[in-house]
Parts: sequence; C-alpha cells; structure tokens
Amino acid sequence: MSEITIYHNPKCSKSRATLDLVEQHGDEVKVIEYLRTPPTAKELEALVAKLGIEPEQLVRKGEEIYKTEYAGKKLTRAQWIEALVRHPILIERPIVVSGDRAVIGRPPENVRTLFDR
Repeated sequence: MSEITIYHNPKCSKSRATLDLVEQHGDEVKVIEYLRTPPTAKELEALVAKLGIEPEQLVRKGEEIYKTEYAGKKLTRAQWIEALVRHPILIERPIVVSGDRAVIGRPPENVRTLFDR
C-alpha cells in the first residue's frame, strides 16, 4: 500500500464519497483541506502535470468568483495558476494523488484508476 493524498473539501458530497472510497481501499490517506491550506503555485503546477491537464481545466466555472472575474478571459497558464492560488474555491475537487499519478474524483469512482497499479 502507498500513501494517497486527497485535496478535499469536507462540505462537498463528491469529495466525501471519494475520501470514503480511498479509505475503503485501505491505503494510508493524507487529507489536505485545500480551502484551509491552499496549494502553492509550484504544487498546482505539479498537480496539473500529474493530472495531464492544463490549469484552466482545473477551474470550477460555476463559482461566482469565476463568473465575476474570469469568465470570457484568455489567461496564460501562469495566470490561471495564480488565479487558483488566489481563489482556491476555483479548484475542482477532489484531487487524489498517488505517486506520479492523479485523478479528479468526479465521479468518485475515478479514483479506482489509481488502485490499478
């Protein structure tokens, strides 16, 4: 078994369900409540690399802060990272990391791909 890290929002039902799946698998889980302890720009760069996506794909576009400050804007990769650092509520959740792999737990069953090693 290896350690799994989950960037978690306990108020989110999908995040709670994903955490439950990880815990049921029996792996050691490091829980980071990213709204209380937001990731740094360097950590976000590493996360998007592990996810294999661009930073903009990690943005929750239904959030009010997105609608008022970012909707319709063309931002660079660095600018999206900065937006996510400044407003962690914009980070899609949950993100589950195992080694050099990561998935977004939407739906929660996505996390099962990390168990197939």
